[in-house]
Amino acid sequence: MSTIMEYFDSLRGKSIAVIGMGVSNTPLIKMMLRSELKVTVCDKSPRERVEEVAGELESLGAKLQLGENYLDKLSRFDVIFRTPGLSPNTPQLKEAVEKGSTLTSEMELFFQLCPCKIIGVTGSDGKTTTTTLISEFLKEAGYNVYLGGNIGKPLLPDVAGMSAEDVAVVELSSFQLMSMKRSPNVAVFTNLSPNHLDYHHTMEEYTAAKLNIFSHQKPGDRAVFNFDNDITRSLAKTAPAEVMLFSRKQKLEEGVYLRDNAIWLTNKMGSREVLPLGDIQLPGVHNIENYMAAIAAVDGIVPDKCVRAVAQRFTGVEHRIELVRELDGVKYYNDSIGTSPTRTMACLDSFNQKLILIAGGYDKGVPFTQLGVEMVKKVKVLILTGATASAIRAAVEGAEGFDESGLEIIETADLPAAVAAAQGAAVSGDVVVLSPACAAFDQFKNFMERGKVFKELVNAL
Repeated sequence: MSTIMEYFDSLRGKSIAVIGMGVSNTPLIKMMLRSELKVTVCDKSPRERVEEVAGELESLGAKLQLGENYLDKLSRFDVIFRTPGLSPNTPQLKEAVEKGSTLTSEMELFFQLCPCKIIGVTGSDGKTTTTTLISEFLKEAGYNVYLGGNIGKPLLPDVAGMSAEDVAVVELSSFQLMSMKRSPNVAVFTNLSPNHLDYHHTMEEYTAAKLNIFSHQKPGDRAVFNFDNDITRSLAKTAPAEVMLFSRKQKLEEGVYLRDNAIWLTNKMGSREVLPLGDIQLPGVHNIENYMAAIAAVDGIVPDKCVRAVAQRFTGVEHRIELVRELDGVKYYNDSIGTSPTRTMACLDSFNQKLILIAGGYDKGVPFTQLGVEMVKKVKVLILTGATASAIRAAVEGAEGFDESGLEIIETADLPAAVAAAQGAAVSGDVVVLSPACAAFDQFKNFMERGKVFKELVNAL
């Protein structure tokens, strides 16, 4: 089935369940309903929380199964589309599959039907910036680019208008990858560290999900790995496609690396300087790594001059060490994307002074031990809020050097109180950063909403 309409025709007469009416699934639901397919939408939200969307979908012909029993009797459906946030190992889904239901997802269907080259990016950190850089490089080179996936835009509605000459650049989370049976033509694996252990429960399951970014590739495809990350370096040896490595820490005989204050690339064609570091507008060594990963992904596709043109103008993605404002000599940065300890440690490394840091949020079951060590070295005032406040505090107070550091810790009830405390603690020349090291789900819908609220609070000071 080469087109989406052919796929929908194959579903006629079948009963379909779509689990979740969020960003990725709602466009799919509407497309199927407009094709007069029988769709039941299952969502754990009570009716009053989703009334507007629920009413619209019902008007198009959907049946709804809402609330705490939203996963009841799934085995009565022929085809089930899961939301990325629901593990395929959920007992109700496993039972349905055992009884004959077909389990798939919006992203799996996109990979099945996409007519053009797909470049996919995954990793514990750096996914969004790397994905965005790749798309900007391609656009600069004149390609028609479709950017989406976990970055916030489902691409399935666009698939009918894509041509073979276009390029789709897709950010892929472990949740999306977990059940994938196809891999992108170019797979980028930025790094891997403990994350989302509330969902995956074990590091082994989390790693196994990420493997699908490259495990279904074919000869002629490309897989990009971070040489400096122990796990991704070891995984590179198992890739079935051409491997391209990148390293910030050492020169590689073949791959992308640093030399003479520039990013260089060596391949079968020889060695060349691709990008002087002085052209990069983004702060932090982690963004040098993001550039390296993106350069490795587009080698042979995008001319180096296009990479340099993008670097000279690109100032970053929203919620990623984003300067909000300067007030009374104090700079306020929004790094709400800091949803893991490693992200926040990368943020701390991006500044050459001690920070006033706002941290804390939803508990994903990730340890804060090493983060506590880095906070003692790089933070002057730590303002904690959210469900993990006490766990982060314990990690900091238990870190070597805490007693001599002079680090002040303040606990607050919520983000407005945290911003007020930061302003109260700051003097001219200080830098205040929101980089929570945790997901936002304890108080916010997602990290974007948290970052938006932070910016509103800061701009209201």
